[in-house]
Amino acid sequence: MKNLPSVLVIGGTTFDHIVYLNNLPDSKPCTIHQCRFQETTGSTGTGKALALHQLGVPVHLISACGDDIWGSQIRNYLHKTGVSFDLFTDQKGTERHINLMDADGKRISIFITNSSETIDLPDNYLKSQIDTHDIIVLNIISYCRPWASLVSACNKPVWTDLHDYNGNNSYHQPFIDAAQYIHLSSDNLSDYRSLMQRLIHDGKKLVVCTHAKAGASLLSAEEGWMDVSAPEVHVKDTNGAGDNFFAGFLYGWIRNETLHNCMNFGARAAALCVQSNAIVSEQLNVDFLLKNL
Repeated sequence: MKNLPSVLVIGGTTFDHIVYLNNLPDSKPCTIHQCRFQETTGSTGTGKALALHQLGVPVHLISACGDDIWGSQIRNYLHKTGVSFDLFTDQKGTERHINLMDADGKRISIFITNSSETIDLPDNYLKSQIDTHDIIVLNIISYCRPWASLVSACNKPVWTDLHDYNGNNSYHQPFIDAAQYIHLSSDNLSDYRSLMQRLIHDGKKLVVCTHAKAGASLLSAEEGWMDVSAPEVHVKDTNGAGDNFFAGFLYGWIRNETLHNCMNFGARAAALCVQSNAIVSEQLNVDFLLKNL
């Protein structure tokens, strides 16, 4: 197959402390004497870039972290994966999360530190990177908001992932405006279909909404509605599942696969992710996605 288009992933690296519990905490005080945990690099830019990299897509990640021990661990992790990246210094330090996970994969995410609202980049750096790559993925990180207008003007396919968008949070609007292709989850939506229809009516080419164990829905301006089920698998850790779905779908899209195949690629990548404690399973590769296609 000919060389695949290159992807620029903008924003999203954190250091995560993940704690696994049988049940998420309620309002009663308690002491938990022992539980499984891990500390690792996370966030939506890491997940998307690493998954695309493992699928053989030329990808470059632009993100930020602090000049601290957690930032050093993020840099070391990304170096080991072999993914191409530039990490710029966040003067507030590395963004860190505590993710509490229950046995069913449900999560409480606690942002114990946040990234800065703006990150200083070298003159013309971002524009040169946008010019160099074929597809742009703009993540909903706070320091990416000032860059949305530049991305919007690039005249290239722009993708964004709104995650658990509730349908009216103004924070997300610059990212929605910049993108023609949108992913999100139905976690905070009582009527996801109406929102998807509204986005298509507003000029978006494609909207994909994931529903965790219930699969995913797609609405295309050209092809209409489509739904896929999620493979039934044993869930170890749901961190990164949405980013893996995004990457699997985008891999199919840049191969000019049918939207049905793209949806199945996304579902397979997400299912593989939740069976692993890693943000991207080491088993994710092209052969896995194409098997029994």
